[in-house]
Amino acid sequence: MTKGLTEHAHAPPVTGVVAPYREFFRSYWERGKPGAETPPWVAALAYRTWLVALLFKLLGSSWDMSWHFKWLRDDFAPPHLLNSVGTVIVVVLVGIHTYTGMGCDKRSLRLMQLGTAMFLIAAPLDVINHQVNGLDLTAWSPSHGLLYAGTGLMIIGAIDGWLKFSPPGPVRAFVLTGLWVFLLETVAFSNGQQEYGILELRSWERDEPYAEHTLLNFAAEQIGRPVDRTAVIYFALPIPSWVYPLWGIGVLALVLALARHFVAKRWTATTVAGVYVAYRVLIWPILTFTGFPSSTVPFYLLFVGLGVDLAFRLARSHAARAMLGACLAAALGYGALWVQSQLAPLLTDAHTESAPPIAYWTIPITVLGIAILWWAGRPLARLFNRQPRAARAAEVIDTVVPPVRLPAPPADGDPHTAPKPGVV
Repeated sequence: MTKGLTEHAHAPPVTGVVAPYREFFRSYWERGKPGAETPPWVAALAYRTWLVALLFKLLGSSWDMSWHFKWLRDDFAPPHLLNSVGTVIVVVLVGIHTYTGMGCDKRSLRLMQLGTAMFLIAAPLDVINHQVNGLDLTAWSPSHGLLYAGTGLMIIGAIDGWLKFSPPGPVRAFVLTGLWVFLLETVAFSNGQQEYGILELRSWERDEPYAEHTLLNFAAEQIGRPVDRTAVIYFALPIPSWVYPLWGIGVLALVLALARHFVAKRWTATTVAGVYVAYRVLIWPILTFTGFPSSTVPFYLLFVGLGVDLAFRLARSHAARAMLGACLAAALGYGALWVQSQLAPLLTDAHTESAPPIAYWTIPITVLGIAILWWAGRPLARLFNRQPRAARAAEVIDTVVPPVRLPAPPADGDPHTAPKPGVV
């Protein structure tokens, strides 16, 4: 057992921002194996710090997307530095998990380590890619994909660890929901290419381009053209129109279904999608009024989440839930995309399409894909769906030593009539 665990496991958590970390390093900083016994307050402290780290990465990546639609790339741009703060915190956290073995088991630790290593390898590869190939704005490039995959794996590792080491209660659900919001954002991030790109194109058509002339000229020179509509489309919207709905509805519906399964609370999928959409709504005016390009807000995700939650509530069997969820998520998601595309021109001065290009012929493919992958994902869900350590321990105690109710002491407090120690 970890040194000091016996005397400190039930100690009240210290207050303040820095004090809990001092207490942790004073009491528990020694070499351990994955799966080491972890006091609840230590697990909560570790995963709250995970949320802080991922928040820094979220803010940096959101600003970074907008930044690259305005200026030429800079390796030390402020958004990269902000994202790096979160990355440094993650590296420290994974190092602590690795050294102490606390707050994780072998699988969750390996996922954290693999995700962090992938991200740290992808970052310099992305720098080299930009230096060799010039402008690489598209969010769908291989080096960018490796960055997303690394971030996604580290978050999945954190989800797996928190599922196993968090005590039952509202804090467990809150942190777990937060981790799923960050995972949803990571998976959804590449669709930002189209959400920012369509507004970039419209700004150029209004002769008020968000992008600086140096960026537009650089992009046009890469394909040997003047700065015309073709060059701007190459720069802002190089992705086929079928990608946005297949990824935004098909893949994200599966992420939301997994979130609903693991958090196991009603309306989890709607909540996770709603928090993410609320964040996008919040940063929209911040970017707009500070002179940065803004994006189309993916309101349709709320309806995808609603479709997932309704499937969990209405269907009993796993197969029926997968089929119903696929139909509802696609119907509500594509419907919301269409409504948003019709309303957006009426609510702006441009009176032009300001939603990403959408190929509606993808609807049957999306429905079939969601249904098959949702149904086939059951073994994966079972693999990760393990009870928290505290819950398993409580079940063992209740089974081996049934709870015993002691009689109340006499009203007059007479020590001669009080029950003797050990006598029930």
